[in-house]
Amino acid sequence: MTATDLAPLAPTITVPGNRRPPARRVASRGWRIVGYAALVLAAAGLLLPFYWMVVASLKTNNDVFTIPITWLPDPVVWRNYVDIWQRSDMTTWLWNTLLLSVVVTFLQVFTGSFAAYGFARVRFPGRNLLFLAYVGTIAVPWQSYMIPQFILFSKLQLSNTLWSIVALQAFGAFGVFLMKQFYETIPEELSESARVDGLTEFGIYRRIMLPLSRPALASLTLLTFVTTWNDYLGPLIYLRSPELRTIQLGLNTFISQYNAEYALIMTGSVLSVLPVAVIFLLGQRYFIEGIATTGLKG
Repeated sequence: MTATDLAPLAPTITVPGNRRPPARRVASRGWRIVGYAALVLAAAGLLLPFYWMVVASLKTNNDVFTIPITWLPDPVVWRNYVDIWQRSDMTTWLWNTLLLSVVVTFLQVFTGSFAAYGFARVRFPGRNLLFLAYVGTIAVPWQSYMIPQFILFSKLQLSNTLWSIVALQAFGAFGVFLMKQFYETIPEELSESARVDGLTEFGIYRRIMLPLSRPALASLTLLTFVTTWNDYLGPLIYLRSPELRTIQLGLNTFISQYNAEYALIMTGSVLSVLPVAVIFLLGQRYFIEGIATTGLKG
């Protein structure tokens, strides 16, 4: 008999690998299902108030706080979204808020990323001490210095103008910190090669650092836009004219005038949240990627 004839008679030997026993796999899958179920419940708990707000905006005023709660509007009152525009200055509020959010976001992303490049790549005496002092301003609450800041802005004749909010929020230490941490994950060899090729520091920042830092830029853009859009205290202090009100100030004024029109109040709340929700849904992939990679060195 040849070796070929004996091959089928040879015993099959199973080499133990990295497979877990069936019982352990079942237990692991069970814990995974429990974890997913907990996450679903947590997400449902977070989204429930927003769902109720949307549903309440489509109800009649008398049905908003009925007991037991009706989770589906019957009838659906689309008229609320027409009435809120007719009975308030919603167009002005949204325009002012959008203008401030876009301008502040652009300036803060530009200044934050540019300053972060200097702290991350440019060597100068006292760099680390200056960065520590600058980032340390995050720990100082704004309420501790908003009065002298208001006096300063009043003397500069910036009070009661949109420029006051722009000057107030165009620079932020958090953006510098976030971008610096991301820049430090980019290999220094790229910058050195660019310098050898004759690129200036600004050219390195514009042609190399910015394209590679899109996730961090998206994260900073989203965080800054949401913070500016939802800001209430800053516009409350500096913006006193009705034509300068943001959506947050406008809704507060509307509530004081129509404190019993709960359906319209919820309609205005939906309109104030909707732009932020849309922007987050469009940029969530970059936002998650930026948060996940910021601060990791490799």
